[in-house]
Amino acid sequence: MTTPLSSQLPQIVALCQKHGVSHLELFGSATGSGFDPDSSDFDFLVELDAHASGSRAKRWTELADALEQLLGRHVDLVNPRYIRNPYFLQAVNSSRSVIYDRQNAQIAS
Repeated sequence: MTTPLSSQLPQIVALCQKHGVSHLELFGSATGSGFDPDSSDFDFLVELDAHASGSRAKRWTELADALEQLLGRHVDLVNPRYIRNPYFLQAVNSSRSVIYDRQNAQIAS
């Protein structure tokens, strides 16, 4: 997978491990030709490990802050379990791409 964040994948994996992320996917404009390097943000689907240490809320906000610092732009984090709007879900599903999956030891390259 080639994305605007391909060069930062090792750092993103380290952040996932640090903040107890079990699964991370990129979706939206950053997965296709609609990405504007001057103005686009990064949209991620995030699932946190329920058994990781620390509060989920703190890990969530610290992950968002760390990703924004690393990537130098705004980051939106979405828990896929809470997507209720079918149109939004369809848009997400049409562009989602796995970045990190701890269970399968899979890291996109």
